[in-house]
Amino acid sequence: MDVEGQVARVLAELRDRADPVRAANERRYLKSAFVHLGVPVPAIRKAAVPVARELPDRGELLALAGALWTVEDAGRPVHEARMAAVEVLVKRVGLLEPGDIAVAERLILDSASWVYVDNLADRVAGALVLREPGLGAVLDDWAADPCMWLRRSALLALLPGVRTGAPDLPRISRFGDALIGESEFFIRKALGWVLREQSRKDPAWVTGWVEARIADVPGVTLREAVRHLPDGDAARLTAARKAAQRR
Repeated sequence: MDVEGQVARVLAELRDRADPVRAANERRYLKSAFVHLGVPVPAIRKAAVPVARELPDRGELLALAGALWTVEDAGRPVHEARMAAVEVLVKRVGLLEPGDIAVAERLILDSASWVYVDNLADRVAGALVLREPGLGAVLDDWAADPCMWLRRSALLALLPGVRTGAPDLPRISRFGDALIGESEFFIRKALGWVLREQSRKDPAWVTGWVEARIADVPGVTLREAVRHLPDGDAARLTAARKAAQRR
């Protein structure tokens, strides 16, 4: 495959859809120092997915994703090119091998925002962990990493297992205990998301886990965790946390 040509093809379509007003608003919202073209996610996906479908093998997939990720304009990364790189990996994640979780880790470490991290964690790393449970040991390392984005990723990578009805409950509990005291909003929110999704499958487990730690659960985590719990349980946990905060 002509990787350079495929990158040019994706970029040409993205530039055709550029919206300077949207670009300025998005850059401000994300507090981004990158170049933004102002292309919405569905249009980025529309540009990237057809190219991804044509990839013959893993090597070409990694080459194209890497080339898109490193696209620059005036010395700055291009937001939509990075988003396209993630979409390419997500679309053909089945081509990746277990060791390619290191690729997801490298990109997460090179990310400056949740806007790249979340899909890399959930739909790339999480997909690999679901396929190869032994990769959970990598998530153990991420959960203790100094990089906030890797700690967030350790939680989000558990979501595919939750959604498919094969949750890694010991890791959810262990990571939750390790990260429940985090001051970082993005960690607190991610823990809440995992608990929220698990509550769709097993509300009793989530209720019990939260109740046992009610004095320590951050407000943003609790609000997400109780969102799909039975009304009575949600109200009881919310009241219990308020009472614990008053003590």
